[in-house]
Amino acid sequence: MIASLIYTFLYLYAGVMTVRFLLPRHRPLNRLWLGLSLGLLEEMWLPAIGAVFFTFDAEAHVFGAGVLFILTLIAWIVRDKRAPAGWDEKEDALLRQIFLFCIPLTLLAIWLQYSHVMRVDAAGNWRVGQSTYGDLPMHLSFITGLVGKRFPADYPFFPGARLSYPFLADSLSSTFYLLGCSLQAAVIIPAVLMMALCYTGVLVLGRDMTNGRKTALLAAALFFLNGGLGFLYDFDLAGGTLYVDENASFLVRIGQTVSGWFSTVGERIAHILTGYYKTPTNQPDPNNLRWSNVICDMMVPQRTLLGGWCMVIPCFYLLNAEFRPRMQDFENKGRGLVLLGIWAGALPLIHTHSFLALGLATFGAMCYDLIHGDPKALTVRRPRGRILARYLIFGGITAALAAPQLIGFTFVQAFQGNGRSFITLQFNWVNNPSGTGMRDLYLWFYIKNIGLPVIALTAAVIDKNPRNRRIFAMAIPIILAAEFIRFQPNEYDNNKLFYLAWLLCCMAIADWCSRLWKRMDGMHGRLFLAVLAAIVTFLSAGLTIWRECVSDYVAFSADAVEAGQYAKENTSPDAVFITGTQHLNPVASIAGREIVCGPNLWLYWHGFDISGREEELAEFYEDPQAHPEIPAKYGAEYVYVSSYERSSYDVDLEGLEKIGLKVFENDEAAIYRLADAPEPD
Repeated sequence: MIASLIYTFLYLYAGVMTVRFLLPRHRPLNRLWLGLSLGLLEEMWLPAIGAVFFTFDAEAHVFGAGVLFILTLIAWIVRDKRAPAGWDEKEDALLRQIFLFCIPLTLLAIWLQYSHVMRVDAAGNWRVGQSTYGDLPMHLSFITGLVGKRFPADYPFFPGARLSYPFLADSLSSTFYLLGCSLQAAVIIPAVLMMALCYTGVLVLGRDMTNGRKTALLAAALFFLNGGLGFLYDFDLAGGTLYVDENASFLVRIGQTVSGWFSTVGERIAHILTGYYKTPTNQPDPNNLRWSNVICDMMVPQRTLLGGWCMVIPCFYLLNAEFRPRMQDFENKGRGLVLLGIWAGALPLIHTHSFLALGLATFGAMCYDLIHGDPKALTVRRPRGRILARYLIFGGITAALAAPQLIGFTFVQAFQGNGRSFITLQFNWVNNPSGTGMRDLYLWFYIKNIGLPVIALTAAVIDKNPRNRRIFAMAIPIILAAEFIRFQPNEYDNNKLFYLAWLLCCMAIADWCSRLWKRMDGMHGRLFLAVLAAIVTFLSAGLTIWRECVSDYVAFSADAVEAGQYAKENTSPDAVFITGTQHLNPVASIAGREIVCGPNLWLYWHGFDISGREEELAEFYEDPQAHPEIPAKYGAEYVYVSSYERSSYDVDLEGLEKIGLKVFENDEAAIYRLADAPEPD
């Protein structure tokens, strides 16, 4: 573990120094946050570039460290020699907010990551939480499967198909795993760091985009503690049907009513805390609640999204800093512009949705700036020609770096020629499933899912505030794209665009609420209204976070872990296994070995038709002697038989023993080495 921490520290330090060299006029805490984020960006990318020339092993990481030194040296050579911006009372205020807001949420992140990422219990089982039960095994297969591979690599659970899913957030964990961390630590450490940077980044962005110290805190709370009115569905019948003895005394009847009411409310809360996806923010059926809390249902389980947000928030910050009308302190002879272009160009293989959202936001900002580019409006405004030239420079750098990723990976996945195009027209997101008709009235769908902030957003849009209108200009293209176009087979995934638009909208909402609060100065009941609004706004998020903190499921039993560890330690890293298509597969997730076919739960949404391989697996398991061509077709050397395979197929165990040697067995699983397979070293 020490080696991985030292290696990461080198990148973080280099990132901080690079930002110090290039952008000294940005505030100290802004520079620190930007630098740490840049260091992680470089740690994602540079070893991965090294894996194009070497395997993703020690050589690739030595290569990455060498390139890091060269890039940092270049930043020093072209540095901005002005004195760095100093510490002042505004930095004190932001630091207090970081301690007040970011530290508690980071502690929450540590607990959620620890409890949700293969927590080992006393019996040796690997446990997860509600939100990581489905996706984490896929990410584990990437993390373990990328070690020792040349890039571009294949899908570890669909060999023969290029891994076009954005994988750099997972390969970052592969670096930690390769350099000595346990699999659990390799997942948790970078995830907690990225979550902390996201929390801090939104505060920094809020300070930059809003007017006032407290508005940044409100904007961050609106984004990360998002919920809606879903709690009403959980408590609308909280009184229940209660028998009260009408012949009893008045006080007894009151007592019966109160005790019954609390008993029923307690049952409702227990239902939220123990049910599977029964939280007020995520009940697709029957209540059409889809505005999932971003901490519990997005940042913790969806590692690619987490990596994308960690990198796109700095891009939003630089986009605002480099192109806003008043930027005298940030003029740096194009250094910030070039850094923004490089940063944005690195996004597609980290998170494609974040790259798309940034592109749409940039288009909206450019249109707004060109429309309001009259130099007579404000003396500090720049002519339209210079505005356009700067946007074109930024766009050119971004396009040059992003094009190879989009052509070589993203488009390969999106247009596979299988008749299921990723991109289709569909109005109103998940409220209009597959275009079959809206489940809720259009506005009510968003009001009940997002809550009171929708009303504040409407008021902020009407308000004549140039800064907020520029923010809306950035958010509107993202909203329109997500509202009218489905970008993946899973229509729910458009929320990855909606949330980034919402992040921008939270800035304007917080600003509007701040002005409203000031206008209500002296009004009796102002504090009561604020507390009531806070309860209605954040109760659903609070219940969801509470539920996620106590969720607990077994992902891999101790015997399954033992089987995975055996496969890892006793088979070649290039070995291919025949297994079932279960998503909880220790061969893929723990051992990091390729399997012939993974679950439709993942592969369907990645654009693959697995029906052919599913049929072949069934044929082989049920009559292995009659189908020697199936393992030969995929180069499979081992066969895995667990409780899943025995329940899914009529497994011919005698036939397997005739064509292979049983090399491992426990109460859960057995592993057979096929006769033609070479013995491991």
